Amino acid sequence: MTTASALPLHMQRNRFDPPSRLAELREQPGLEGVRTPLGLAAHLVTRYADAREVLGDATRFSSAGMPALPGAAQDQRVGNLLALDPPDHTRLRRLLTGEFTVKRIRRLQPRIEQIVTDHLDAMERTGPPNDLVEHFALPIPSLVICELLGVPYADRAEFHRRAAIQVDLTRPLDERGAVAMESREYMGTLVDRATADPGDDMLGMLVREHGEELTRAELAGVASLLLIAGHETTANMLALGTLALLEHPEQAAIVRDDPESTAPAVEELMRFLSVVHSGVPRRVTQDTEVAGTPLAAGDFVVVSLPSADRDRALVEDPERLDVGRAASPHVAFGHGVHHCLGAPLARMEMATAFPALLRRFPTLAVAGEPEFRSATVVYGLRHLPVTW
Repeated sequence: MTTASALPLHMQRNRFDPPSRLAELREQPGLEGVRTPLGLAAHLVTRYADAREVLGDATRFSSAGMPALPGAAQDQRVGNLLALDPPDHTRLRRLLTGEFTVKRIRRLQPRIEQIVTDHLDAMERTGPPNDLVEHFALPIPSLVICELLGVPYADRAEFHRRAAIQVDLTRPLDERGAVAMESREYMGTLVDRATADPGDDMLGMLVREHGEELTRAELAGVASLLLIAGHETTANMLALGTLALLEHPEQAAIVRDDPESTAPAVEELMRFLSVVHSGVPRRVTQDTEVAGTPLAAGDFVVVSLPSADRDRALVEDPERLDVGRAASPHVAFGHGVHHCLGAPLARMEMATAFPALLRRFPTLAVAGEPEFRSATVVYGLRHLPVTW
């Protein structure tokens, strides 16, 4: 268990910013030692070029081999793309990629726009003050991923609870492991339902088109990952991104008033905030080196995504939020074979939600102290009180 006051260096934040120590490490040769939340000794990668090297080489740096959480069965990694290497990863990802192409995701745009509008209407009816996390940032991506996967939205409160526990590093490991198994069992029931009567959602599509290629456990694993990843990351980007824009009103005005700015603004917010601390630690498979530091087979490497995205090798003046700058090839969505499968969906949700929120409530302002959440796999906000 990791306490909020004893976070590893790569998980520490000062509101929007990584700690200054990471900037110092980027300027020094070699790699720093760090411990993961599970207590594993690892080498910390802080520079952009080194991050792309590690994330882009699944042969030398394996995503498999991490110990399972206590209380969770070993088969919890079955179907979990984050914990697989090629060729297993390649096979599963190939079956899913078609559903996450930009062309396919565009079909969801009218529905996403409606979901955003519905939640803005509800906020307007309720009136200020309002918690943007509870009434906007969290429910929008939750409803989108529920509809995409065919998860009953009536079950959202329970899967929110399970997801929150799984990513909360202050929780005991055995509790997180047990809840991971609960989540897997729940998704198994949805797989059985889709197998008996495949619908038009993604689970139904996978059963109809690839039922002979995927086991029940693989389907449950894929669905579990997509359900958690599909709402945790986007929800925290919507909340934290809104706060960043409100604290930079000239940037908010650009997003609100210039439709052409939306796409690069989303990329800049992703780079500036990088809500995923590091992703899965990579296990070194052969003696090698990174940044001049020798690494032995069996060592672990952790990539600090926020640090890499604040590297001057990526953009000029990286500590400044600038939604007007050209979109950068950041690593907030990862890089290489594990680049976020749902990135097109997340981009569309953010590109729809940010300007719609700012146009509906042009006087939107923070109405209290935001509550940050840092001792979690995904950085973000628990509460963001707003008024207008």
